[in-house]
Amino acid sequence: MAKTILHMLSPLKHMSPFDVNMALDAGYDSVTPYSNVTLDEVMPLVQDAMFSRSPKDCLRTAIFIAGKDAILALDMVDVAKKTLLKPFEISIFADPAGSFTTAAAMVACVEKLLKTKKNKTLAGTKFIIYGATGVVGFSSGVIAALEGAEVTFAGHDGIGRVAKSAEEVKKRFGATVIPVDASTPELRLAALTKADVALCAGRAGLQILSAEDLKKAPNLLVAADVNAVPPYGVEGLELMDNGKELAGGILGVGPLAIGDIKYKTESQLFQKMVTTDKALCLDFRDAFTLARTLV
Repeated sequence: MAKTILHMLSPLKHMSPFDVNMALDAGYDSVTPYSNVTLDEVMPLVQDAMFSRSPKDCLRTAIFIAGKDAILALDMVDVAKKTLLKPFEISIFADPAGSFTTAAAMVACVEKLLKTKKNKTLAGTKFIIYGATGVVGFSSGVIAALEGAEVTFAGHDGIGRVAKSAEEVKKRFGATVIPVDASTPELRLAALTKADVALCAGRAGLQILSAEDLKKAPNLLVAADVNAVPPYGVEGLELMDNGKELAGGILGVGPLAIGDIKYKTESQLFQKMVTTDKALCLDFRDAFTLARTLV
């Protein structure tokens, strides 16, 4: 059988060693990173990867899209897909900064708690996303919205950037998210009191919700955090917590509980491409479909 080859494209200076290790451990024979890749360079790179092998061996070839920009990654996927030509088809997997698999894992963990502990589904549940302009926050908001949740993007620096993100969600996915100004403690708390679920995807070492905030959020059922650097994003929430009761009886999901599902999700998506008998195109939606079977 032909060797399995993965070409990893990143618009950044370096490819993530995390993703390289994951791909090799998943079974790829060869992994080649390409850095500083621009959008207009995606097509010729994909063409070279595609036409260098016979049609029967193309399935053993794949493209991974990295970086730290969810929108750019999705644009790169679109270009790669349009480049493919039957019968020379190869698989594509986007996971910029691990955000698609992390977001999928976070929403899947929350969904499991809602179902088993609160007898609720994602549909109709009110989510508030902190760090919504980042790759994880944005992606988790899109996943929840596509599952029928009522999603709010909280703007820590005002409504401007989250409003643009909300427009992007509507344009690309046809889903509605609501941008709100959360630039002061009062505005942040006002938005929190309306939510059933809080997803914290802010920068490392930043506490977003205090224990006092949680006590003042009477409707909040679940709080999840992906920040593994102290102070954590939610006060009282530890790394491995998964369903721990926080202030006010709110259930918490910590970053390493989410990270465990994220790791398994990314690994298994790589494995799917290694063993597939048809070309795949994988993004956060595929990651969520898999992650919810792993929690």
